Amino acid sequence: MADATSSRGVYRSFKQILHDRLLVDMLHSVKTTKQSTEWKVLIMDEMTLKVMSSSCKMTEITDEGISLVENLGKSRQPLPALDAVYFIRPSPDSVQALIKDMSGKSPLYKKAYIFFSSSVPRNVLKSIKDEASVMARVAVLREINLEVLTIDTQGFSTDHEKALEHLFGEHAETSRDFDLCIESMAIRLSTVFASLKEFPYVRYRAAKPPAEGSDYKVTARDLVPTKLAAALWDCLMKHRNSLIDFPNSETCELVIVDRTIDPVAPIIHEWTYDALCNDILDIDGKKYSYEVTTSSGKKEHKEVLLADHDPIWLEMRDLHIADASLRIREKMQQFGTKNKAAQIRLGAKEGQEISTKDMQKLVQALPQFQDQIDKLSLHIHIATTINEKVKKESLDDIGKLEQDFVYGEATSKDLLSMISSKQGMTQDNKLRLLLIYAATHPEKLDAAKRLQWMKLAKLSGEDMNGINNLEYLGVSVSKRQSGVFSLKFRSQKDNRPVRKEKNQDEMAWQLSRFYPLIEDIVEELSRNELPREQYPYVKLPESLVGGDGSGTAQPSAASARKVPHSVRTIRYNWAANSERASGGDSSSFASDSTLKMVSTEPTITGARIFVFIVGGITRSELRTMHKLTLQLKREVVLGSTSLDNPRQFLQKLKSLSTIDDID
Repeated sequence: MADATSSRGVYRSFKQILHDRLLVDMLHSVKTTKQSTEWKVLIMDEMTLKVMSSSCKMTEITDEGISLVENLGKSRQPLPALDAVYFIRPSPDSVQALIKDMSGKSPLYKKAYIFFSSSVPRNVLKSIKDEASVMARVAVLREINLEVLTIDTQGFSTDHEKALEHLFGEHAETSRDFDLCIESMAIRLSTVFASLKEFPYVRYRAAKPPAEGSDYKVTARDLVPTKLAAALWDCLMKHRNSLIDFPNSETCELVIVDRTIDPVAPIIHEWTYDALCNDILDIDGKKYSYEVTTSSGKKEHKEVLLADHDPIWLEMRDLHIADASLRIREKMQQFGTKNKAAQIRLGAKEGQEISTKDMQKLVQALPQFQDQIDKLSLHIHIATTINEKVKKESLDDIGKLEQDFVYGEATSKDLLSMISSKQGMTQDNKLRLLLIYAATHPEKLDAAKRLQWMKLAKLSGEDMNGINNLEYLGVSVSKRQSGVFSLKFRSQKDNRPVRKEKNQDEMAWQLSRFYPLIEDIVEELSRNELPREQYPYVKLPESLVGGDGSGTAQPSAASARKVPHSVRTIRYNWAANSERASGGDSSSFASDSTLKMVSTEPTITGARIFVFIVGGITRSELRTMHKLTLQLKREVVLGSTSLDNPRQFLQKLKSLSTIDDID
């Protein structure tokens, strides 16, 4: 199997490599060209603009000699004295816009440094070379091979927001969008490996076999991972044949699955800081807008980015909200304790807690503390807002019932009782409860129960259709006798993994029982225990081919990697009790700075593991990759077609089919 040598030299993280691919391999290479102008224009299309902004800051781009960033699709002022750097897709529209810019007697720019985000088809390349006036002004023509968005230190998206609809919707079987989506995903996914100079063993989740005695025929919907794996392999073979620095043999592992593997994860309430921020707060991408009251009593509107440049965010994002709230408060206290100047200004005694109002006054008196105070105040505001919403909407009770459904400890009576008793429950929370019940209790919904749910929960036909649409994700929602709709999806064995009850010593808080099923898949993969009949290879590694060529040899037990487990005391009733539970270490952070976070840089000793989930990923799945990287000492990278919060996923689920007529 692949080993740590795949990193080849000094280890750089996934995110760092993609960042350097754009900033160093592309922009800096142009900056250091002697014949180029000192300042240049950077021109990008809609997709590459997202790629660039997800990895690089504007200040970094400017430092590489870029004075202006332009959108290829918009009309632009001619700047014939400046060179232009084009970072564009090799699409007909983008290439024609490039040709229009640089052809004729009066081009928009002096010279063009052209970098394509993915492999250039021959006909597209020919269209450029056929334009003599353009070629005379082309200084560089290269494939940079990066066409994904980084969404996290270990996550990326191919930006296919409609993948769930195109690949799993009611018209997926007959729509041309199906094949186009698969092809586009494969191309973009392949650019990750081209940029990282990694060649993966490609595995995929096989279609569920028909049940015994069934005449069920496998559909295109069932074959999404299979088709993507095959298309990706074709792209990888082209890279291996055309890229000088692409490996000849496999260096890492990739497993491709789809959203049917775990339809509960995008719906259930996840109780970490990051997940709750993106679930119950109004966040636009990474941008959070909020109001603060200044020391003079005026309301002030603020916008901040919740991203990796904020050390408090980086430290808190994967913590349970209760743990995060405690740590943020402790950081506030530490600020007062460690900053003597602050104590003197406020007349506070050592160890005395400083309020947020005091801190606002402190900014005026001691402006050198502004950055620390702003970040602390921001996260105190966020944690307070989340906890207030949790209490107001009884989310702790809802969350407990959700997790009881997942582990088979609650029934439909508990569901109806909660919806009846909590009159203020939002429609989305009702729908999420019903969806989780339906996903964890197959074949329980008949016509009578459907009407009962609609009446009690005051659900719309669109909401109920969303529940029915779980069928498109492999969930047997309706009872067998309930009609043709349910029979369309029947007669397959269910090979979805079973969610296990984790050991109690792994659960820090009462609402930490749930975990996404992708965690089990990655752990099995790392131990060489992932079943090959369910997750076959596109090309079987030579080490697994039996002496008779049957490919049935099993990996040795010695090659299995042990997964370390943390041992922490379980803590209950977090919403009611804010005291720190015994066994928690609150002194492990902020040693010499209030903003300093615990060092969580993993020691990497093994090859990368890549996971690609078609149909969207969740914050809980990203968190799992962070945890597994530390445990396995292998960088685990998660990719998908999109990153969805629960509201976004509900809308996508509803879009899978038109509304049924429910009488």
